[in-house]
Amino acid sequence: MCGICGLANKTHSSSKLDIPIQAMKAQLTHRGPDDCGQWHNPNATLAHTRLSIIDLEHGHQPLVDRSQGLALVANGEIYNFKERREQLEREGYHFHTHSDSEVILRAYQAHGIDALPLLNGMFAFALYDTRNKRLILARDRQGMKPLYFLKQPGRFAFASEIKALRPLLDASPAMDEGAFIQYLHNQFSSGRQTILKDIQRVLPGECLIIDENLDIRFHRYWDATQIRPHKQSMDEAMEAFAPLMDQVMEEHVRSDVPYGLFLSGGVDSGLMLAELKRHQDGPLRTYSVGYHNADMDDELSAAARLARHFGTQHTEVRIDSEDLFHRIPFMTWATDELMRDYACIPTSFLAEAAGRDLKVVFTGEGGDEAFAGYGRYRESWPLRALKAFRSPGTGGFRSRGQWRHAPPQQVFSKELLNAHGARLQQIRAARARAPRDWDEITIRQYTDLVTALPDNLLTKVDRNLMAFSLEGRTPLLDHRIVEFGLSLPADLKISGGQGKRFLKRWAERDLPADLLYRPKKGFHVPVKSWLKGEFLEQLAQRLPENTGIQAWFTQDGVLDTLKRQKTHGDASREVFSLLQFAIWHKLFIEGDGSAPPIKADPLEWI
Repeated sequence: MCGICGLANKTHSSSKLDIPIQAMKAQLTHRGPDDCGQWHNPNATLAHTRLSIIDLEHGHQPLVDRSQGLALVANGEIYNFKERREQLEREGYHFHTHSDSEVILRAYQAHGIDALPLLNGMFAFALYDTRNKRLILARDRQGMKPLYFLKQPGRFAFASEIKALRPLLDASPAMDEGAFIQYLHNQFSSGRQTILKDIQRVLPGECLIIDENLDIRFHRYWDATQIRPHKQSMDEAMEAFAPLMDQVMEEHVRSDVPYGLFLSGGVDSGLMLAELKRHQDGPLRTYSVGYHNADMDDELSAAARLARHFGTQHTEVRIDSEDLFHRIPFMTWATDELMRDYACIPTSFLAEAAGRDLKVVFTGEGGDEAFAGYGRYRESWPLRALKAFRSPGTGGFRSRGQWRHAPPQQVFSKELLNAHGARLQQIRAARARAPRDWDEITIRQYTDLVTALPDNLLTKVDRNLMAFSLEGRTPLLDHRIVEFGLSLPADLKISGGQGKRFLKRWAERDLPADLLYRPKKGFHVPVKSWLKGEFLEQLAQRLPENTGIQAWFTQDGVLDTLKRQKTHGDASREVFSLLQFAIWHKLFIEGDGSAPPIKADPLEWI
């Protein structure tokens, strides 16, 4: 797991590449504290910061083959690198390291961009081909690893995080109103465009080919719409899943350093624990998070029960309101994207705890998306129809915005109100792409897989873990598992009001039935119960004075929103959105993207 960045100029350009690349690389040291490297020629520079996981001694990057005119920087893991290496060696290609990343170099040498479907893993990489004078950028199928790009006159840049492109922007970079509206209503923005107008995403399952004139060709090498429904019984599905899960886990546990697991006490992390125990001798390290003095249940007891059952070396992390609020500035910086997911905060504490002991941790992310676990996948037909009528083109899915108790027309600026049409743009686009032979459940799964999964859930995992130099692995999001889950018939996904029917049946061999079939709790964070009292009073004094708040919201609307939270306590989402945006604006628009302290008073960063 690493950080990558780079620059390319037009042929014969006289632009200097070395000065900006140093500033870019400095913003990625948290992603790779073990080593750093750089390669350049007159038209391109690639840089890398390394977190050493495989081939600790010889995995330095960039990987360069001068005889073939190739240079590579890669972030992530190629899980099937052993199998691909053996195949390429049989075909006559020679390797100089044991790094999994060298497989990318040799596979490209052998097959060009047609090599991408051969790679199983989580990755984002940049490869410069000097013979063809082109830069290749690619990102894994689900978007587990991030990759952004910026095109300016005479120059193209890319990086693992937005903050590494910040040094190339104006002193006060422009924001994109449509992405901002998505954040406010959906808690994240999705699609090509990011919150910063000049910076865009490489999409999951996509490859960009940038030629010597900096013209971009977009190539999609994997798309979930290619998956077809497959009629099968529960017994047939169980038989087919067994060798698939074994192969995926065998590939995912490859590491030259120890690994652990984030254990929530739910089905997915419990299943991961059982699978990991089958592949590891000795106790596994597990980590769970809960709260002090909160009026909300956490899952520490369920996690502790699983830890005892499987004999893990278990660590419990407990946080209180002061811990939570003093982590907000650092979490906002680490998350990079403007994204309001409360779970980023406990994830940050888990990452900090695990990062003291390990470099790799597994998580159970993906089970709900791949196997239809969320309640929103099993809404009644009348409710779906009503929502669809109110929001045409959405099928009623994710159509209700999260900005509910403070009227947007009273709080948002005219610029934001004018951009309101962008709120459901990506939801509608995903639904329009879905094949006609898919059922409603599969369409909803797919919509999440191309919006909320890469741009919310996986952003949360990658950024908050990498802020503490910790690699996260998510076997349930291996594309083969996702393809299997999506192709299941509806009755193996949802039955009797229960989601994830197949996955729960699969897990019965290892996990207690009362844990498997209890109501889904989710990863809750008691922000509502803590966003009150003296903190809220001080926030009401400072928030309206923030430069970003003044630019994008009305003062009366902001004050009314804070007053509503004080009197009714039902505007915590809206207040937290304003608070996080004010801090983000201070860090990334007014500032240069530099990190705040891990523990900092959020009122001082507004």
